[in-house]
Amino acid sequence: MESVKSQSYEVHIGALAQAALNQHVEKKNYSKIFVLVDENTRKFCLPEFSKTFTGHIDEILEIKSGEEQKHIHTCLSLWEQLSNFDGDRKSLLINLGGGVLTDMGGFVASTFKRGIDFINIPTTLLSMVDASVGGKTGVDLGSLKNQIGVINQPQMVLVFPEFLKTLENRQVISGFAEMLKHGLIKDAEYWDVLKNEGAFSDPTNIQRSIALKNEVVMIDPTEQGLRKILNFGHTLGHAIESYCLENYDKKTLLHGEAIAIGMILEAYLSHELQGLSRLSLDEIKTTFLHYFDRVSFNEHDIDAIMKLLKYDKKNSHGDVNFVLLHGIGNAVTDIKVPENLILKAFAYYMD
Repeated sequence: MESVKSQSYEVHIGALAQAALNQHVEKKNYSKIFVLVDENTRKFCLPEFSKTFTGHIDEILEIKSGEEQKHIHTCLSLWEQLSNFDGDRKSLLINLGGGVLTDMGGFVASTFKRGIDFINIPTTLLSMVDASVGGKTGVDLGSLKNQIGVINQPQMVLVFPEFLKTLENRQVISGFAEMLKHGLIKDAEYWDVLKNEGAFSDPTNIQRSIALKNEVVMIDPTEQGLRKILNFGHTLGHAIESYCLENYDKKTLLHGEAIAIGMILEAYLSHELQGLSRLSLDEIKTTFLHYFDRVSFNEHDIDAIMKLLKYDKKNSHGDVNFVLLHGIGNAVTDIKVPENLILKAFAYYMD
């Protein structure tokens, strides 16, 4: 399995990952090596990682799992621990966990002592195919997703597909939403492979998703243009995710579950505004509803979700900007959408 070369680092998969990590640590001679885990990765992933890692782990830092931990107070605790354990600018932080942990761990490393090295080892499918590439780090502001952060590249990303065996099926399918997105925005053939075969945990498909995202990020590392296509489904999806997170009577959705809804909604907008065919629209809806349960939204829910759109990071000059599809495999950015069409999109989704 070939590594994927990103801007200043590589994503290594499987046996290559183990060798790359041990060679890197031996070469760099770090003063301290810290490993950040949550209670799940400490139990299910850390023992396996420790067997293959030839370096010396100085301290294990542990946080609770879940999106609700992804805030500045958790970072404050981690900064204090790094300081108390004599972390310095020559220290290394290895982030062993899903997207919440790698996003936050990358942010903590990027800001401690004005920046120390970090390595991401994503342990969920979502973090392997999404958070592993691009250097986005950060935390939520209240229930608003990823409002605080920096773009900063890790030393390397290591993908061990066997960690997927430790996950509940719901977590794996959540990551599959991002893989389907990669096909929708850039590779119609890949979309066809995934929708027909599933094959969530196939290392070949994981590598293909990483490579597709990497192609986009290499061209536009700071999201000035092309990189925005990676946000397809995320404008409404993030608003839905935030709304469900702060309303305890709603089922808390995993990221991929919310983004799957967002992609159906934004596919409808694409049909109305960008010429996506009705056939493709219905194919997108049918595919996502095959893997993800439909969620019910009433008028009050939709109104609250619409209000949250103003916090989307892609907005500029007071406008909400959408990524839409001309066709499967062909995305366009910076599209303004009338409010009444968003209401129609929800009606289509729930029909």
